[in-house]
Amino acid sequence: MISAGETIDANRPFTWPARRALLTAEWRHLAMLNFAVDRSVMAPLVPAGTELDDLNGESYASVIGFQFLRTTFYGVPIPLHRNFVEVNLRFYIRRRGPEGWRRGVAFVRELAPKRAVALVANRLYGERYLAVPMTHQLEPGSDGVPRQLTYGWRYRDGSGRISLEPAGEALPLAEGSHEHYIAEHYWGYSNHARGALEYQVAHPSWRYSPARSASFACDHVAAIYGEAWREALSGEPRSAFWADGSAVRVYAGRRVC
Repeated sequence: MISAGETIDANRPFTWPARRALLTAEWRHLAMLNFAVDRSVMAPLVPAGTELDDLNGESYASVIGFQFLRTTFYGVPIPLHRNFVEVNLRFYIRRRGPEGWRRGVAFVRELAPKRAVALVANRLYGERYLAVPMTHQLEPGSDGVPRQLTYGWRYRDGSGRISLEPAGEALPLAEGSHEHYIAEHYWGYSNHARGALEYQVAHPSWRYSPARSASFACDHVAAIYGEAWREALSGEPRSAFWADGSAVRVYAGRRVC
């Protein structure tokens, strides 16, 4: 079994951590658009006790849309809240644990169509969910890889959208690759009213397909994410890819600072 301090090694058979999960779900059909962002944009948001985790001297943030399916809370399905879509903006951080560096993420904003989801996540984890009307479209392809996928939302008098066209074949994530750096994170961190929280997220390694094309558009970047993100998200993403996703388990958070 995987202990609370271990990371997940894609080269050995996957097993879940032995303890009970707070939330179980499936995350499927992830559209991951990745932007190189100046460290000064993210520095004020870095949770206490963590630091930015760069790749080859660059700091990244990702806009990610995906399906949140078969959700349970302590094993209990919540009526009308099992299946929905989410779009989040996250960046990459790390914290030194007893076993070494724990590579994780922190969220700038998470969009979901369910008010109860936003309320629970904000209170329990100190996240920054915003409940908005959302849509998604997926054109089936072959080998489980869609031809096209789109996640959209409405906010105030405007809208937003991310879209991605996978190039084709689903590939395993290669250790040390750019895609591995973006996708393989098993810790979440947030600034909670009770202090900085750390929580574990467990799932098997995913397959991916590079994007043939990808785009992000949002009418209210400053209002949703903050003024500093207007320029950071205005250009083309540095990279983009589709990931198939998997079952996931999210564990209760604990205060680290």
